[in-house]
Amino acid sequence: MQLHGRIQNLPRYAKQFIVAFVIVLSVGYFTGLNFVRETGSVSPHGLQENYLGNEEVEDVAVMKFKKGEREMLTILHTHILSISFIFFLLGGLVAITSLPPKWKAFLMIEPFVSILLTFGGIYFMWKGMLWMKWVVMISGTLMTVVYVVAAGAVLIQLFASEKK
Repeated sequence: MQLHGRIQNLPRYAKQFIVAFVIVLSVGYFTGLNFVRETGSVSPHGLQENYLGNEEVEDVAVMKFKKGEREMLTILHTHILSISFIFFLLGGLVAITSLPPKWKAFLMIEPFVSILLTFGGIYFMWKGMLWMKWVVMISGTLMTVVYVVAAGAVLIQLFASEKK
């Protein structure tokens, strides 16, 4: 079955549905990123402090404590599952665009690698491998860049096909 370029042949109501979905999905994704920013986890030090605490440091504005094992497992479980669904659905839309196949493959597969590196990295950092904070920062950034490119590509293809 040929999927390449199918997004341009969808009926108008299906395109409108996809546009609405990608916009709402993006609002949710970037709300999550805003939460990360609010917790101070956008820097390697802030990320480490968020999961390992700062109770040994004197004169901090907000006291943070090391997360417990149950809390860590809950965070990891919910994030890995929910973000996997986000990228599965977005990847399905990328599959029907007319992007070059190598770009499609990258945009569809890379987020799953980043999910494992980001949340696996958080777990291993929490276990004491402090250098994993750099893996988390890089993979989390790459995951977001891929999200923006994939969502943008889907929307551009939908709007570009409307003009034809």
